Amino acid sequence: MLAWDDFRLVKAVAERRSLAGAATLLNVNASTVFRRLGALEEQLGARLFERGRAGYGLTPAGEEMLSVADRMADDIVAFERRISGQDLAPAGELRVTTNDSLLIHPLTAIFAGFREAYPDIILDVVIGNDALNLSKRDADVAIRATANPPETLVGRRIAELGWAIYAKAPRAPVADIAELQDDDWIGPGDMLSLLQRWLRETVGEHRTVYRISTVLGMAEAIEAGLGVGPLPCFIGDMRPGVARVFDPPRKAPAELWLLTHPDLRSSARVRAFMDHVGHELTRLRPAFEGRPA
Repeated sequence: MLAWDDFRLVKAVAERRSLAGAATLLNVNASTVFRRLGALEEQLGARLFERGRAGYGLTPAGEEMLSVADRMADDIVAFERRISGQDLAPAGELRVTTNDSLLIHPLTAIFAGFREAYPDIILDVVIGNDALNLSKRDADVAIRATANPPETLVGRRIAELGWAIYAKAPRAPVADIAELQDDDWIGPGDMLSLLQRWLRETVGEHRTVYRISTVLGMAEAIEAGLGVGPLPCFIGDMRPGVARVFDPPRKAPAELWLLTHPDLRSSARVRAFMDHVGHELTRLRPAFEGRPA
């Protein structure tokens, strides 16, 4: 009889391509993985892995077992997600993913108010620009700036994210972006491809003298006088060291969304979070859209 731990073992070795990596994933030592894998192959009467230069590679038998393991893992996560969606009291751990810009402006204060209202809910906040997989429960709720939220998730659109061109303060606004052609420019890294494209088309590649992969880093660079550059208005307008100098006549490249998985939306803690945080974020819509409050 094969056990779930046997499938987990094969899945771990396949993902990490080494016994040591699988051991770390399974929280055991490498000799245990070696022993268990040998016993499993003997039990099945088939080799599951071949060792090569790139590490442990799956044999046809191993690929078939991994396919079963993936389906089992998906079923287990789906079951856990459905059960978590049936809780009756707003209590327990809630994992929220967002990025550093939103955390500082203004989520930390909103999270403090939420914790005061729901002291029995523990927040686990994961920071990053990568979209975590809510279907696999990498997170329960996502607060994201995106132009295309996944169709598999449910939630609410909070606001468009307005943006503008900022410079080190004090600086007077300009009527035409051509008046900024002699300035050095600050550009985003790969995480903001729409802004990258706009800068190339409007300013030219040669004018961008400094690129950085965080929005907060761009704001710091503009405030330090490294150049002018684009910022979301909810960040730029909050910093006294920078001045809004030009409003591009185009739609915002992204929108702010509050999202969760359909299986979790009836969970008491998820529902409490979505209602509280959604209300507080909606109150800040003028700031997000770059309009006067």
